[in-house]
Amino acid sequence: MKADIRWLDDPQVFRVNRLDAHSDHKFYENKEDYEKKEQRLKQSLNGIWKFRYSENAMERPADFYQKWFQCRSFDEMKVPQHIELAGYDKIHYINTMYPWEGHIYRRPAETGKEKGKGMFSQAEYNPVGSYIRKFDLQDGLKGKRIILSFEGVEQAFYVWVNGEFVGYAEDSFTVSEFDITSYVKEKDNLLAVEVHKRSTAAFLEDQDFFRFFGIFRDVNLYGIPAVHIEDLWIRPIYHPEDGKAEIELDIRLSQKKKEKNIRGKIKVSLKDNAAETKTVLLDETENLDDPAIQTNLPVEGSVNNVLHFRYELKKTVNAWSNTDPYLYELLIEVQNEKDETVEVVPYPIGFRKIELKDGKMLLNGKRLIINGVNRHEWNARSGRCITEADEKWDIECIRRNHINAVRTCHYPDHISWYYRCDQAGIYLMAETNLETHDHGRRWEQQSVMECSGKYRMLESMHSGPCRFEF
Repeated sequence: MKADIRWLDDPQVFRVNRLDAHSDHKFYENKEDYEKKEQRLKQSLNGIWKFRYSENAMERPADFYQKWFQCRSFDEMKVPQHIELAGYDKIHYINTMYPWEGHIYRRPAETGKEKGKGMFSQAEYNPVGSYIRKFDLQDGLKGKRIILSFEGVEQAFYVWVNGEFVGYAEDSFTVSEFDITSYVKEKDNLLAVEVHKRSTAAFLEDQDFFRFFGIFRDVNLYGIPAVHIEDLWIRPIYHPEDGKAEIELDIRLSQKKKEKNIRGKIKVSLKDNAAETKTVLLDETENLDDPAIQTNLPVEGSVNNVLHFRYELKKTVNAWSNTDPYLYELLIEVQNEKDETVEVVPYPIGFRKIELKDGKMLLNGKRLIINGVNRHEWNARSGRCITEADEKWDIECIRRNHINAVRTCHYPDHISWYYRCDQAGIYLMAETNLETHDHGRRWEQQSVMECSGKYRMLESMHSGPCRFEF
């Protein structure tokens, strides 16, 4: 397949070869790495990239991804970073209008007589950022399935590896991942990314904020273990009347080898690391050779089969709340048929119950009063390209001012923010990357892209206790 610039104009094309959304869990190859918190299966591609700015698609260096292309005339660009804040293009803030209103007539494709042909791909002004990065695989990733992950690219982008087209994606604020195993080598890899400021996604991403573009969040490579927890849905169930609890798990596995069935075990444990003795509340082993489990296991490349487990905890638990954000650590260990650990997945969970009763919202059986604020991801110098220090400062500010809830207006935040709210006891309203101010309402209602954006956010951010509304 070859990249097509006309995808920018087509609302039906918003992903090409992008992998399905999945949970945001960390994973380690063995217990030693987990205990040291060394993610040797993760390789950062952040840093200095080669970069060329173009005013529109017609002026871009169309062959820049080719291995023979000479990029000596390219500038250098730090990734992640907004292109505008690196000195290119112009900074633009707008609220309820589309950014081109007053300059050009433009309406969503397939509304009225609009066909959309050339709307963005042939526009005189639709800036393009061409990025180039060379890399070698780190030792921990060699011999494994390799996933290329972009945590945030605004607004539409094409990807090539070693001169071969890999994929295309829109949706600026959720993770886009591509399987590059068949394209990547151990050394001397060439990664090329072409970012366009606007596409048909602009009709849905009309938030009231500064309009930027570029790679503004982390870029990583992941090495996938032979047997891998592809997706994980955790549902802690809490009974405030007696403090008892259960855990429901939905697990999707994938495997590398061409085998009929996965063999081995899944070990599930729950630890109270806050207690002085680090109490173990759950320690169970599921044999994957069990015929009932085998019927739900995938063949190579399949992640559509779900393993479902439910456990009742014998001991009572401490409830999670704003005043006492008590977290437990759920640990899932995957072992092969030789009882060798091939993957370890930790996940912090909290037990709480939210319900509506007699017109009141209750948390753990008591009335919940929300003192909340809206929050944009923002740094006065780097825009929405924020750091760990920025997030920590925001959490401290929220707590210092007796605020107990936050709304992620108007898009999904960095994945780390949701974990920080879990730890700090901040109730969180998680918003999707969708705002049209009614200008594109009719088009939005029939858009597959809208459904995709909501699905991707829910799939990746569903398991933490702080999330009380999506």
